[in-house]
Amino acid sequence: MDWLNYHHLRYFLTVAQTGSLRAAAEKLHVSPPSISAQIRELEAALGEKLFRRSGRANVLTDAGQIALRHAEEIFSLGRELVSAVKQRPTTRALRLNVGVADAFPKLVTYEILKPLLARPEPVHLVCREGKLEDLLPQLASHRLDVVLSDEPAPSTAKLRVFNHKLGESGITFCAAAPSAARLRKGFPRSLHEAPAFLPAENTALRRSLENWFRTLQIRPRVVAEFDDAALMKVAASRGLGFVPIPTIVADEAVERYQLRRIGATERVRDEFHAITAERRITHPLISLITARAQELTFA
Repeated sequence: MDWLNYHHLRYFLTVAQTGSLRAAAEKLHVSPPSISAQIRELEAALGEKLFRRSGRANVLTDAGQIALRHAEEIFSLGRELVSAVKQRPTTRALRLNVGVADAFPKLVTYEILKPLLARPEPVHLVCREGKLEDLLPQLASHRLDVVLSDEPAPSTAKLRVFNHKLGESGITFCAAAPSAARLRKGFPRSLHEAPAFLPAENTALRRSLENWFRTLQIRPRVVAEFDDAALMKVAASRGLGFVPIPTIVADEAVERYQLRRIGATERVRDEFHAITAERRITHPLISLITARAQELTFA
């Protein structure tokens, strides 16, 4: 294909944004069959189907998701061109789509992403949370720019993605004030048979904790297990058990959730990884957050 027909691309973008041929036709003041024909021509030019039927709805395919992102960028650049020529200020934001594995600590996520929100230039940040195995296909198909995870992408995933270790942290055990005061005496043996809120069994941090407990012959009484680390801290703040928190954000957690420290260990490690679809990190916003993560973990 030598040239891209931008009329076809405009019709495709409108259908993707409005969700239906009828709504797009009303917005563009053309007939639905006309739009359908234009999209078929675009699909023929690209060599890929952009929509698939799901009941009565048209749903974007993986190729359609990629085309949508590029179409949004293309027409955003067009508006910026008009503004530049007419000497109007532009407010086009640099976009970053971030996937966050549900086991990745939310306080760490915020600290890593915080520099993006403080930039003088406009940034459009989109965060999506989910299980790592669900986020990786979105990354490989470029619907996400980066995934933050507590473990690297497994080699068995058979996807073209690359791991970048951001750092790691020891663990600080915390609880509500009365429990913390009691468990602080004789730590870490005091954790034996103590009520505990722990990460879910399939997480890297839980495996590291279990190895440490086994080495010390400690068996906490697991009250509840959580995929969501923030919810786990809220539960601990009610005084019903202790909770493990990455040491690099322990100060923030203690203040935010009214917790108190019991003790800490460097023998349990919580790891932080950025996973991208490119071997080298070239996106300026990803470079910024990886630098922030290394600042946090190596400080």
